[in-house]
Amino acid sequence: MLHSTIKSQIKEALLARDQVRLLVVRGLVSAFTNELVAKGRKPTEELADDDALAVVRRAVKQRKDSIEQFTAGGRQDLVAAENAELAILEKYLPQSMSRDEIKKIAVAKKTELGITDKTKLGQFVGALMKELKGKADGGDVKAVAESLF
Repeated sequence: MLHSTIKSQIKEALLARDQVRLLVVRGLVSAFTNELVAKGRKPTEELADDDALAVVRRAVKQRKDSIEQFTAGGRQDLVAAENAELAILEKYLPQSMSRDEIKKIAVAKKTELGITDKTKLGQFVGALMKELKGKADGGDVKAVAESLF
């Protein structure tokens, strides 16, 4: 299970004296505990892999937003720190689909739904996201969907 794997990596990071990885892993374990409490479960339980991946994705999204903000603010020192954390977080995510793979599924879904004009783009992207949940980046899915019209 992802939750227990990440928990065990706290000790590894401590022994390796890897401060960045330790910070990231501790943050994830804390986020897992918060997620458990939010779902009304005991903090000592473990999250299912789907829930744990959702927490990791949220952390990745936060890092990407921070990088964007720090870049706009001209804070390259903070951008470098966030990039280091992002690289560690992305190791826990499954490999996401390429745009070509997304396009194949999108074309099939478009004909299945019978969508012919751009006015139904939102509905189309929603259906694609539901089908590709966790397998593809939302930005890539949206870009592929827009390119089909």
